[in-house]
This record gives sequence, structure tokens and C-alpha cells, in this order.
Amino acid sequence: MNNILFMKAKTYTYSICLLLFMQMGCKKQPETVNQELTTNEHILNFFKSEIEQSVSALDSISTLNSTSDKIEAYKSARHHFKTLEPILAFVDQNNYKSLNAPNILQVLEEDATDIKIRTPFGFQVIEELLHEEPLDTLALHQVVRMTSSRLKLIQGNTAIALKDYHIIWLLRNQVVRIATTGITGFDSPVLAQSLKESQYTYKTLLFMVDLFKDEFSSEAIYKDLKSSFENAIATLSHDFESFDRFSFIKNHTDNQLKLLVQTQDDWHVTFPFEMALTNNAESLFGENTLNVSYFTDYKSDTLNLKEKAVFGKQLFNDKLLSKNKTMACASCHVSDLAFTDGRKTFDNRQTRNSPTLTYAAYQQSFFMDGRAGSLEGQVVGVAENHDEFNLPMDSLVNRVMHNSEYKTVMTSLYNNERVEYNIRHAIASYVRTLNSFDSKFDKNINGLEHSLTQEEKDGFNLFMGKAVCATCHFPPLFNGTVPPNYTDTELELLGVPENNDTINAIVSKDLGRYNFYGTKEREHFFKTPTVRNVEKTAPYMHNGVYNTLEEVVDFYNRGGGKGIGIQEEYQTLPFDSLDLSEAEQASLVAFMKTLTDAEFSTKE
Repeated sequence: MNNILFMKAKTYTYSICLLLFMQMGCKKQPETVNQELTTNEHILNFFKSEIEQSVSALDSISTLNSTSDKIEAYKSARHHFKTLEPILAFVDQNNYKSLNAPNILQVLEEDATDIKIRTPFGFQVIEELLHEEPLDTLALHQVVRMTSSRLKLIQGNTAIALKDYHIIWLLRNQVVRIATTGITGFDSPVLAQSLKESQYTYKTLLFMVDLFKDEFSSEAIYKDLKSSFENAIATLSHDFESFDRFSFIKNHTDNQLKLLVQTQDDWHVTFPFEMALTNNAESLFGENTLNVSYFTDYKSDTLNLKEKAVFGKQLFNDKLLSKNKTMACASCHVSDLAFTDGRKTFDNRQTRNSPTLTYAAYQQSFFMDGRAGSLEGQVVGVAENHDEFNLPMDSLVNRVMHNSEYKTVMTSLYNNERVEYNIRHAIASYVRTLNSFDSKFDKNINGLEHSLTQEEKDGFNLFMGKAVCATCHFPPLFNGTVPPNYTDTELELLGVPENNDTINAIVSKDLGRYNFYGTKEREHFFKTPTVRNVEKTAPYMHNGVYNTLEEVVDFYNRGGGKGIGIQEEYQTLPFDSLDLSEAEQASLVAFMKTLTDAEFSTKE
């Protein structure tokens, strides 16, 4: 995967606040868990011990002769790394991501003058190197040394000062991480040890809960929470391919989220703010699980949002906003088609397919090449594009303000003179309402219906497991915004063909992300879109090359571009065939069709 960072002021603000709060000590945690150590000291000792054991196992890899012995040493190192994952991922997110990064070139594009190309290191890289033939001992030892050195640096420079609400955040993040990336094979690309490794992380959650036993007023909640983690560990003792992820999330993940809300109530926790996961999330696929405001600019208006969204809908549907008054946002984003247009491209001036706007709010970058950092910024891109609205923003503002009705509404809703921004904010506010989380799948996994067929459940389990779809299309959004922190929206190189060929195909002429910064390593990279409402959004891919979901699944099953003759050095999709049977491919399609929101499922 490729974590391209589009860091906004809002993200920096949250990160700084979190670090400050973590350094201020504990408000109401117990004084000690024994006569000698505080809970934070216990956590730090545990943390350092796991790092030490991981480093020791890593360092032994270079001293062992046989590849099988090296692999066993790696497994031991990985065991301890995953054991400390819940803590490390919370207190040092960036180092955790580096150590757990996939074996794919990392490109960070802050701006045109600050582009970093980094060779990945860490556990996933070691895992893949150990399974290459012949074994590149020099490369392996270099990555092992880098990984070990980073762990030692973390060990010597980490302080732990967690408050009660930090503990709740930590526990919730890990529960969601397990469900969204842990059980999918996201970070165990060769050994497929994801289920076993999820057990390791659950054991750490048990350790944390035990440390805070005295915090519980209700012994029943304490026992229920512990039992929920223990039951999950037992359920995860299963083979990877046949594991029932649907039942795991429904019966374990969601139960744990509910118990964490009960726990924070029992502890009388007060949260200073809300991150991407809401502080009262009670199910993975709930309509209130994610905080949509987290994905907005931190200076965004927050008053009268419903009224502003209504005003934004008017602007969205008004052709007044285009130069020739022939085009509105709704021209390319038709509500009955889940806000797409059903065409390969809208007209002969366009080169890309119109993507759905449903769930577009839950991203950190916008447009297919990720060139905009907000929905408000995307509005500017459309307005000033010569092949779209072709109307400079100052002219657009004049048109809106010369409309007496719009001027009255604008004045009443926005108590400032930032007219251009207010117009963009109103449209963006409307787009942020296009997320209902009420598909057939949502209703079934939340227990509101029992209408999923076995084929549809099988399709979800394939999507989350063997077919590795969820390693790029992360639940619950099924897009490329990476849980549980949701700070990165990924871009991928799939090797999408120019035409619907399956042998000796030619890659699409569209260079994607490359066109923005001219970074060679980003040719043909595009943002990972949501799969929600995909039944209504044909044709597919950035160029509309595929007309059916069956064609899309066949493309992935063959190994992406590599599987149809396209040679792209930086393809991020696994090259190998998925070896899905015809029945399995049909199950995948059946599942994806259950992701159609109720609003669109009744429209043909």
C-alpha cells in the first residue's frame, strides 16, 4: 500500500493535542496496581520488554544459517512486535506505520519542492525477503538491521503517560484495527498469520484491562469485557481462508465496541475531543461510527449545517455555476445513479469516469489523482477547469451574489464575508450528507435484518480474506482511507488497461497522480474509491474500461495489469492470480451488490 500523506491543519492539531494530553499524567487512574509501580510504569515495562524480545529475535536472524531457522526467528520477532502493536500504534503512530509498512516503494509528496522517495523496511519487507529464492542475504541483513535499530530507538525514547480516555481510545482503535486490517491479511503477506497475530494483540488488550481493574465500578462490565476478548482469541484459532469474518465482526467486534462504551460510562470518562472513530461507536458498520467532521478542515463552519447542506444542494443542482450555464455538479453526478452519470466519460472533453460522491466525505484527498485536500478545494478544481465549469471563482461568486434568493440565504447562514469559501463550504456540506450506511449488508451485520444469502455472506468473507479486496478497500467505508486512524487515503497502481483486453493489453494512457507533481514513481497511480453503491456506478475504473462487476473481478483475479500482459514496475496489486473459482467470483459480485444504499436499491 502507498501512504501518501495529505496532512491538513486539522490533523496536526489533533496530533499535537494528543501528545500534549499524553504527557500530562493520569487524571483518575488508580495510584498503583501494586505497592511499587503505577499503571503507566507497568505499561512502559511491558512495552520495553516486548521490544527487547523482538530485537533479540531479529538480531539472531543474521547469525542463523538455514532459511527455515531464520523464518522461525522472524516469527518470534513478529510475535513480540504484534504484542506491542496496540500500544506502539497509539503512542507512536508514524514509527508503527514505518515498521509495519508493505514492501512497496514509499513516495511522500508534501509539495512540488518536498518529494521523498523511500525504500521500505520493517517486518513485512523481512517476511517477503525470507521467502524469495534465492535468498538475498545482504538485502535481508540490511533490512533486519534497520528494523532492529528503529525498535531500539523507540525503546530508549518512549515515555508513557496515558489518561483514562487514552486507554479507551487505545482499546477501541485496536478492536477496529483487528476487524479492518488484522483479519484480512493486510500485514502478513506471505505467512498469512493474520488470525494468530490478532490473538497476540487481543492478549495485550487483556493485559491492559487487568491493569485497570480497579477503575471499574461494575465488576460485571469488567468480566464481560475480559470475556469478550478471551472469546475472540478462541474464535481466531482457525485457518485463514475459511474463517467467518462476517460472524466475527457481528458477534465479537460489535460486542466489544458496545462494552467499551459501557466501560467509559462506568469509568466516567470525559473526552477532550473526538477522533475519526466516534467516542460512542457501538458497531463497526454503524451510521454513527465515524466522525465526519474529522475529515473536514478544522476551521470549517459547524453552525446550521443542515440548513447549509440544503443551500449547498441548491447550488449543486444549479447550472448558473458554469460559464455557459449548461452544466451543474448534478450533470455528472446524478442522484439516481448514486451520484455518477452512467457513462464512460461525461463527454468527449473528459478523460476520466465520474466517480460516486456517496461516502466521498470520508477521505483525506480528492479527485482520482488525490490533487485536492478537501471537498471545498475540489469545488475550485471543477469551477476553474476549462473542460468543466470554466468559470473563475470570482465570477462564480458574482453570479451567486447577484441572485437575490441566494444572497439572502448566504447572509443569513454565514456571519462573515468569506463569500467564495462559503459557497464552496455549502456545496461540500451537502456532499457530506451523502452517506446513509443503510445498505442490505449494513442492516444484516447490525442485526436489523436477516436477509443475506449464503452466497452474499461467502462473498463478504472472500472480500475480507482470500480475495484480499479489503487490503485496499478497507471496511466499513470500503475505500482507501486506512483505519483506524483514517489519516491517509491510499493511491494504487493496478495496471488498468486502455481497452478491455485480457491478453497483451496496453496500460491506460492516463498517468494519474504523475500529472500533479511529475514524480516518475507515481505514473498511473489513482486513489482507491469506495465499493459502496458499486452496483449503481458502472462503468468502472478511472477510464470506465469495464462495464460489469464480473469484468472487474476477473481483472483482479488474473493479477491486475501483470495478469493481462502489462508490465509496470511499481504495480501495487499482487501479481499472482487469486485462483478464485467461478463460484467464488460470483459470490464476490453478489456481496458487492449488497452494499447499495436503500435510497438507490429501489431505483432502476
